[in-house]
Amino acid sequence: MRDPRFDPLFEPLAIGPVIAPNRFYQVPHCSGMGYRRPQMLAAMRGMKAAGGWGVVCTEYCSIHPSSDNMPFAHASLWDKGDIGNLRLMTDAVHEQGSLAGVELWYGGRSSANLYTRQPALGPTSLPSTGGAGMPVQSQAMTLDDISTLKGWYQAAARRALEANFDIVYVYANHEYLLHDFLSPKMNTRTDEYGGSPENRVRLVREIIEQTLETVGHRSAVAVRYSLPPEGVADDDGLAEMFQIIAELPDLWDITVSDYSLEMGSSKFVKEASNQAAVAKIKSMTSKPVVSVGRFTSPDTMLSQINNGIQDFIGAARPSIADPFLPQKINTGRLDDIRECIGCNVCYAYDSLGSPLRCTQNPTMGEEWRRGWHADRVPGKHANESVLVIGAGPAGLEAACTLGQRGYPVILAEAGKTLGGRVTLESQLPGLSEWARVRDWRIGQITRMPNVEVYPDNRLELESVFELEARHIIVATGSNWRSDGVGRWRQTAFEGYDQDSVISVDRILAGEVPRGSVIIYDDDHYYLGSAIALKLRGLDIAVTIVTPEARVGGWSYHTEEQHGTLKALHKAGVKLVTDKGLVSWDGSKATLECIFSGIASSIEADFLIPLTARLPDDALLSAVRSQRQQFLSGGGKSIRGIGDMMSPGIIAAAVYSGHKAARELGTGEAEINIADDFAPRDTLFINTYSQSGN
Repeated sequence: MRDPRFDPLFEPLAIGPVIAPNRFYQVPHCSGMGYRRPQMLAAMRGMKAAGGWGVVCTEYCSIHPSSDNMPFAHASLWDKGDIGNLRLMTDAVHEQGSLAGVELWYGGRSSANLYTRQPALGPTSLPSTGGAGMPVQSQAMTLDDISTLKGWYQAAARRALEANFDIVYVYANHEYLLHDFLSPKMNTRTDEYGGSPENRVRLVREIIEQTLETVGHRSAVAVRYSLPPEGVADDDGLAEMFQIIAELPDLWDITVSDYSLEMGSSKFVKEASNQAAVAKIKSMTSKPVVSVGRFTSPDTMLSQINNGIQDFIGAARPSIADPFLPQKINTGRLDDIRECIGCNVCYAYDSLGSPLRCTQNPTMGEEWRRGWHADRVPGKHANESVLVIGAGPAGLEAACTLGQRGYPVILAEAGKTLGGRVTLESQLPGLSEWARVRDWRIGQITRMPNVEVYPDNRLELESVFELEARHIIVATGSNWRSDGVGRWRQTAFEGYDQDSVISVDRILAGEVPRGSVIIYDDDHYYLGSAIALKLRGLDIAVTIVTPEARVGGWSYHTEEQHGTLKALHKAGVKLVTDKGLVSWDGSKATLECIFSGIASSIEADFLIPLTARLPDDALLSAVRSQRQQFLSGGGKSIRGIGDMMSPGIIAAAVYSGHKAARELGTGEAEINIADDFAPRDTLFINTYSQSGN
């Protein structure tokens, strides 16, 4: 039963002509699905509605072919085909009693238009800032162009009605076209759409008014808008312009005008960090306000409503980590909430042009393709016992899901503590929230009488078979190499076997070098910088050497690279880029420029190579060598999962464990590669053509 103090989170609230059934609002967020994968998109959004989100919105939705973000899969409302695609989503959301919202978007200088080859429009002509990095510029708009643009918005709003959306957005932030009109830096026009705040906000005001006229009889009109974070000067006059339009729309969706704070990872931005700016907006309008804050705590959510900071609890990442978060609060299952860890892997997949994924929620993106439910799994196929060896992220997820299915499970872990790499890595600076991956699964398993956990229990081959489990799942993880083999070099560097070469595993286990350190980072994600910051906190001199142009190159996709580099510079870590490691003589690393081949050297007391990992697959190999004996004794399947099979990110390990647990008893559980070609989303009924637009 729901705790009565959370009742305010479940009170309905009117948004113009429509009524939201509660205060849980999935704001527009990217999905990597968009117009390319409409069935995947509909199933994913429908799952959130089933989980209790009272409002569920699309990602950014292009209104016209001159706002094309190829290669990224945005939504679009260009023609009748798009209406059919998006109607799949609205039907799925409405089936659960929730409202569906669409975020009408025109990219301006952020759109390189690689697909449509049309020039993007802007208040002035400026270089493209699109992710493709194309050396093109936007086209400065004439007054006729502005009139045409307003017609495109109106046509898209009509299509939104045909697609049966309840909330239609005017998107006026994130440095897209309308936001550029608001900015005196981007908008240097001298006509009635430039200069004074009244003129710069004119286009936004006119499109709001026009959208209200077009859809207001049936659908609400929302506006996404931003203010500077607390303590940052409002040089653009955003607050002044807001006052001009404060009472126009039916809802304000508020962010801060610093994407690194709005979308910041948990390394740098904590829950509800930007609510001062939201409270300021709330005090300036009588209309309902929604904002995000990576809300994971029900108490924090409640305080937002009770303190009048906002009227809806906006969420993107928390709704991905747990689509059933509202329902769990409603039914008193607070301990079952899968809290977002703020790793931004979801964002990374979209920025790679792929359907989003989640470290905490392995079902994300698989709702349609595999038919996976975010909060339910099939029951056991038979009363057959399962032995899971290794309690890292893959093993914990496998044991947890198998336990949920009802199987008798034994989880054996060689170490004294559970969690594997998650436990070790979450002790590094900025990564404490990643421990939620471990803690949630342990919390679930603790309440499962059919799952027995044995830490400090390293199994050998004989003891594996003595347990007489019908199914064996091996999740023994991997170990970091110390020989430098990785992306840049495929053979060991000279001197890798010296005592002054320290493995990453030893550092994660707590070893502290007594002298200056070189970290050779050919991994290019978060671990090199996190270790460097840990060592600098112990007053150890650190130099990071990498073959890449920037340290932690892949963290660009998780919106962490800028903050990480800032932290490294502030901590006094020396950064050496574009250099590969050639040799180590015990006190000096010889490097080579990856472009010119010119040699250089750096002196230090210790070297920490961060390159590739070796799967710890000896036990699995031994078990498989006795496969016939195992099967003849009544055994059913043997499977390896996680980093032990294919070292990767934590999200991949969790997914591997979940997939293995779901497949147990389906006849696929013993196969490890190419086992389940899932269907592609081939609906794609977009009928756009230039002549018919």
